[in-house]
Amino acid sequence: MIRWWRYVSLLLLLVALPLSAEIVDTWQFNNQENQQRAIALAKQLRCPQCQNQNLVESTSPIARDLRLEVYRMVDEGKTNDQIVKVMTHRFGDFVLYKPRFNGQTALLWLSPFILLLIALLALWRSVGSRKLPVPEMSEEQKRQLAELLEKKP
Repeated sequence: MIRWWRYVSLLLLLVALPLSAEIVDTWQFNNQENQQRAIALAKQLRCPQCQNQNLVESTSPIARDLRLEVYRMVDEGKTNDQIVKVMTHRFGDFVLYKPRFNGQTALLWLSPFILLLIALLALWRSVGSRKLPVPEMSEEQKRQLAELLEKKP
């Protein structure tokens, strides 16, 4: 029984160990503020090669190169807007995780609201067009109604 637990523990350790691994960049920043700003900016930029990973999460060679390029530009004193402009000039708006709102991306930004509006209109029309059938009154019910209406309080 103890032997079985040892194997299970070893298996769990082997599975969990890679999950705790973290990418370590060897870039030496001028100060701590630059490091935090560079990492935050690299998290906002998408790896051009990977599917849905930012520059910090990706392990591809191009992501590493771009990450180091971002670090270098931050240390040189460039603003975030200047760095984003360089990256979008080279790779297009695809590199941005949060695309800008302009004529080309308007449909991307507005489509959730448009779809919600269409769904609400369809729901309103389907509920509004339903008319519940009113059952016909029997002769007995008509007589009782007439008696109730004739009574004076």
